[in-house]
Amino acid sequence: MKTLQKARAFLGTGFAFPLQITPLGGFAFAAYEADVEQAVFQILSTAKGERVMLPDFGCGMHDLVFSPNTSTQAGAVAAEVRQALVRWEPRIDVLDIDVTVGGDQGELLLIRVDYRIRANNAFYNVVYPFFIRDTQTLASQEPGRALTGS
Repeated sequence: MKTLQKARAFLGTGFAFPLQITPLGGFAFAAYEADVEQAVFQILSTAKGERVMLPDFGCGMHDLVFSPNTSTQAGAVAAEVRQALVRWEPRIDVLDIDVTVGGDQGELLLIRVDYRIRANNAFYNVVYPFFIRDTQTLASQEPGRALTGS
């Protein structure tokens, strides 16, 4: 029993992501496996260069947001996701990354990450939605619409 408690303690506790305020006015926290899952989302949601004090933090898939939606791009996204998680989340082993196309016009990539938490060998997965805007989609829109986003 103590071994399990030590393993869970290793997973830690941190601020909930996205940042939340409790009804009592304090910050909400995430603990253990939930903290790990939220850290994965935080890594994937952050573009490299977005954090001034830690410019290498995040995932390089955001540089691919205007690339054509092809199998090559899906492979590049999977590689960027794996690289970011291996570098920035030492509490997990990335087992598999599956990128599938979604959305009406193929503007969505669903990124499924299967991982194992090292401390307790528990298996988890998350599905991260990544919206892309390829040049074909932009060209087919009305003039000005791509610029305003409406």
